[in-house]
Amino acid sequence: MATIYTHKSENIWKTWALMTVFFGIVIGIGFVFSQVYGNPTILYVAVLFSIIMNVVSYWFSDRIVLRLHHAQPVENREVHRILENLCITAGLPMPRFYLIDDPAPNAFATGRNAEHAVVVVTTGLLNILERSELEGVLAHELSHIGNRDMLVSTVAVVLVGFVSIVSDIFMRSLWFRGRDRDDRGNAGAILMLVGVSLSILAPLFATLIHLAISRKREFLADASGSLLTRYPEGLARALEKISVHSQPLRTATNATAHLFLENPFGADRGSDTQSRTPLLVRLFSTHPPISDRVRALRS
Repeated sequence: MATIYTHKSENIWKTWALMTVFFGIVIGIGFVFSQVYGNPTILYVAVLFSIIMNVVSYWFSDRIVLRLHHAQPVENREVHRILENLCITAGLPMPRFYLIDDPAPNAFATGRNAEHAVVVVTTGLLNILERSELEGVLAHELSHIGNRDMLVSTVAVVLVGFVSIVSDIFMRSLWFRGRDRDDRGNAGAILMLVGVSLSILAPLFATLIHLAISRKREFLADASGSLLTRYPEGLARALEKISVHSQPLRTATNATAHLFLENPFGADRGSDTQSRTPLLVRLFSTHPPISDRVRALRS
């Protein structure tokens, strides 16, 4: 019989399976491009540039995100007590607490590790949730910290950046190859065709895998948060309340959408519309439908 524990174990396995596929794509692209160019130097440069860029963003991610969304540190005794109790239960250090002045109900956690974590909620979330529901949301965000989701997300971003940069370099370099592309005969032409196909499709596949990892992380945080509170219904009711508030967050951006409890653009809210959401839209969504999350919590 499926339980929260088995769902958590299954999501962990699926996430690492997706990461394995991701590495396979990167290795495949590297092999084909090295054959086409006969020189792997460009791959090393792209990998180095991508890693440096994302390491910098990793170290300063919390500051960047907080400024993007105009979050401010505040003192809230009720939230502080809930966070403190949950942190003691989870064995986590107390995170910093920030507030976004926005009527759209939402929340997120950021920071490179548990010692530098930040939990952020909107004023709209505090206004509509009861204590048990707020506790469920905060437990969800603390679970992102405890599950080291920031590290997994950073690795995924590095891989997506690597694939996109190499693909772009390959396409741009075609303008400079000229007639040299036919020097290696039919084999060179075939490799060139494969390389062009990969350069077009690889960023799309890499983005889809990154989004799939983000969706799996939301299910895992739901399960882990319920283990902290021992009351899955609190988070389920909170998600249902959030689903009826369709206004987007004023500071919503594509770069940080995957961090939030629910899509900050409000695109997939509402249980009735989620069931009719086209498959293609779901594939490019950073979050699973709320109806699916509520169903998983209550099952």
